Amino acid sequence: MIISYYWPPAGGSGVQRWMYFAKYLKELGYEPIVITVDEKKASYPVVDPSLLRETARIRILKTSTWEPLRWYSFLTSGDAQKGIPQAEVKTLSLVEKFAAFIRGNYFIPDARKGWVPFALKEARKVLELEDVNHLITTGPPHSTHLVGIELKKQFKVNWWADFRDPWTDIFYNKFLYRTTKSISKDISLEKEVLKKADGILTTVAGKLLEQLRFKAPGQNFLVIPNGYDDELIKSQKAANKKKDFHIVYTGILTENQDYKPLLEVINKCSKINKIHLTLAGNINSNIIQKINAALPNVKVEYLGYIAHFNAIALMKSADLLLNFIFKGADNQMISGKLLEYIATEVPILSIGNPNSQAGKLLARGSHSWMVEKNNKLEMEVVLKNQIKEKARNKFPKLSQWTRVSLTKKLIEGIF
Repeated sequence: MIISYYWPPAGGSGVQRWMYFAKYLKELGYEPIVITVDEKKASYPVVDPSLLRETARIRILKTSTWEPLRWYSFLTSGDAQKGIPQAEVKTLSLVEKFAAFIRGNYFIPDARKGWVPFALKEARKVLELEDVNHLITTGPPHSTHLVGIELKKQFKVNWWADFRDPWTDIFYNKFLYRTTKSISKDISLEKEVLKKADGILTTVAGKLLEQLRFKAPGQNFLVIPNGYDDELIKSQKAANKKKDFHIVYTGILTENQDYKPLLEVINKCSKINKIHLTLAGNINSNIIQKINAALPNVKVEYLGYIAHFNAIALMKSADLLLNFIFKGADNQMISGKLLEYIATEVPILSIGNPNSQAGKLLARGSHSWMVEKNNKLEMEVVLKNQIKEKARNKFPKLSQWTRVSLTKKLIEGIF
């Protein structure tokens, strides 16, 4: 049984982790049962109906929910969906600061905890009638793990809690104006999950794993990173190639990422080279305006949020792929997008800490770099070299990162 708030048609990279695990568990002879939220009542920042084709053979049970995030979104943006936070907390206006305070202190561990009783009720019905041996809860939202605590009390299941991202140590918690009491309550819930689960899954080793082991010494930990779907990468053809040097960015882009220094470098290079920059993903219009203003000689194209298979085609059409690590999250995560970048064999320029887990990963590639935000000279060298040679990024032992390989590792580790 997999209990996951995010599930197709929800979009974004977070949903893909257990979507692909379920897909390949089914192909490898297991019978996954997914409990998720009814998309008509969920608070999804983006949707991608194209992902539904990956889960067509999976048994999926959907529940109702209570969603205060819709009110949060309306309060901060005037729209029930557009203001749903994604990888950042806006605190510029008094309304945004008030909303952040409410979110951080009245919805612990998160504003989707209203789904817990609905998911718990559905899971109990299945467990009472069927022979389910293994239970997965995956977060964010980390309130999902509270379902695991209750089910573990009543049923003999092998429960593993999957931390796709950190919980109390996540980088944006510092913007939520939490009181000491709220912080203490959140830490207590996290420790309860860490200690009562039969095992903990994480996506990266390094600092995140050290933090979790410190909180729950003696617990079973298994690192299963995000990966890429080999079938999709091979089957999807590149989108139309551009005549100019083509730079591509896909995914979330916020002010919590250091994108501005690289814009200065691209602008400098564009004075003597024809450059086309394509962006796709959930990106605020204010940031798109800033990019256009910073790159007067570059043809900037913003596609908005696009289907996953179209994003792969776009990546494969690029001469250079860009990535920006979230500030404060250098050692906390390696996104599935970054693995897909690697799988395309297109050169990668990422801005962040070279000594981070993601930086060490990129260092293995022949043409992939993690560069500090203030090192504009190195950014310029990379960009000029790629404009000149248009090389491919070769990566050793790439097959270990395929979704099917990672599913086999999951089976060996917890089944």
